[in-house]
Amino acid sequence: MPRIQARLARSNATPLSSTTVSETIPWEFRDDSEPTEFDGCLSENPRAAAFAGIIFSVLLFVVFGLMRLSVPSDPFEPGAWLAEDTTYVALAMNLVPFAGVAFLWFVGVLRDRLGAREDRFFATVFLGSGFLLLAMLFAAAAVVGAIIIAFHAAPEALVHSATFHFGRGLAYGMINIYLVKTAAVFMITTSTIAIYTHLTPRWLAIGGYVIAVVLLIGSSYFSWGLLVFPLWVLLVSLTILRDRKAVPISTDGLPP
Repeated sequence: MPRIQARLARSNATPLSSTTVSETIPWEFRDDSEPTEFDGCLSENPRAAAFAGIIFSVLLFVVFGLMRLSVPSDPFEPGAWLAEDTTYVALAMNLVPFAGVAFLWFVGVLRDRLGAREDRFFATVFLGSGFLLLAMLFAAAAVVGAIIIAFHAAPEALVHSATFHFGRGLAYGMINIYLVKTAAVFMITTSTIAIYTHLTPRWLAIGGYVIAVVLLIGSSYFSWGLLVFPLWVLLVSLTILRDRKAVPISTDGLPP
């Protein structure tokens, strides 16, 4: 409110208190923002998003790769992999939190780069799908970790119990059904935002639509199909890193 009080002072009017000014001005026209020490970092945001996306993609590639090599894709398997070396599986589970943090940073910096051009509807779906994706990824990792711990505590009792098959089916469903579909929604929303704001090249946004459709329809037919999601994030990140000093984001807003 300093600008409003300055205008009142120049016109020899009695300045209003900040409380009175805030009460008399409609909320949609208020400007309570103040410069902060973080404003100087805004120019680095595209680069930060790119590096965060690259880290997330690489970590998710490693996690899914180690899981596919160590754990059979068949949810009805008897659990023979638990009797073998589970070092790779444990390593994959420990990498999941770091991948999640990188993904949150990637999403946050992309939102900041959009700024005032962000549409509320797409922002809600964008954030919601991203949070759901991470929640299911973390939950599935926790279930797999719990299965490994329970097996080492009582090997024979776990493998022949309904608890093992319940946990195995729960982790399988979270990753191969719900997480895949949520990732497809995230890709569709991000591609829509990218098309209208020129955040990424048009071909990459259209490719996001195609990959999302493949994940929605054909993910159950391809055991390695989930890897296309981190691959797409990697391409988006590399594009942002390459074009961070190129043409700025379009000032045109998203469609009403």
